[in-house]
Amino acid sequence: MAKQILVTGGLGFIGSHTVVELQNAGFDVVVIDDLSNTTLKVLDQITEITGTKPAFEQIDLRIKEDVKAFFDKYQIDGIIHFAAFKAVGESMHKPLDYYENNLGALVYLLQEMRDRKLDNFIFSSSCTVYGQADELPITEKAPVKKAESVYGNTKQIGEEIIEDATKAHDFKAIALRYFNPIGAHPTTKIGELPIGVPQNLIPFITQTAAGMRDELSVFGDDYNTPDGTAVRDYIHVVDLAKAHIAALQRLLDGNNKEKFEYFNVGTGTGSSVLEVINAFETANSLKLNYKIVDRRAGDITAAYADTTIANKELNWKTELSLETALKSAWEWQVKQK
Repeated sequence: MAKQILVTGGLGFIGSHTVVELQNAGFDVVVIDDLSNTTLKVLDQITEITGTKPAFEQIDLRIKEDVKAFFDKYQIDGIIHFAAFKAVGESMHKPLDYYENNLGALVYLLQEMRDRKLDNFIFSSSCTVYGQADELPITEKAPVKKAESVYGNTKQIGEEIIEDATKAHDFKAIALRYFNPIGAHPTTKIGELPIGVPQNLIPFITQTAAGMRDELSVFGDDYNTPDGTAVRDYIHVVDLAKAHIAALQRLLDGNNKEKFEYFNVGTGTGSSVLEVINAFETANSLKLNYKIVDRRAGDITAAYADTTIANKELNWKTELSLETALKSAWEWQVKQK
């Protein structure tokens, strides 16, 4: 029988792509989502891609009784936990909401794992746990420094909670510290479609190109980088989704070397905001209207991954280019009109 995997936040951007890859790999999938930053339409779009409709439960993971009721209903072989608030800027203005949602839900899930003797937990972590790293590219040996944002702090604390839980209880976990996911599925049936004002660069770019926004704001051009704009490691969301499958398989096969492991998931290449804008314009034969504005609270100067350990231990590496990701993001945006 196929293993049954719970994907929380499974109708979100990364979650939906991971559900597709899980189904393609032969897993049965159960999705939990509260629909706070997505729509039920994504469930149908996943089904169109894979030919199989995942089981779905609309649950707010902050409600402990509902989490318990879910596990009374389903027998789960592994959990991939995406469900979280994720905007760096917003987290600085709504810290208590972020701590309640991102940490409370995590604790409730882990308590059910403990009580029901479940195993195999994948945590959606982030390169923000490193803060502004002293050395680039960032390796897993880089110190976890004081977070620059509330969002980053929830990921740091989340990892600490998971590590403590795996020490005390009999289950295994992997945290994937990913960099900046972008792009859309090659079918253009699923992609990044934030509700309200986008908090990430690529939806802002595509919405500006589509005429939904008058101009793109570039937050700061006085960073210590070659062109003055912030540098990030942009990974195609399909490559990122496949990393989750590799991590899950590692746990299911018992190939993990520690009860709690963590891996950087990125491309290993840093691109500045202006480089991304230029690459988008080139890939899609478009011109973007943008302006330089003040830096945004919580943003760091530069972050890109050393992926050596993930490549070796997970037997995984990125395959899709920045240009491919930016082209797919635009094709997805065009279909939303």
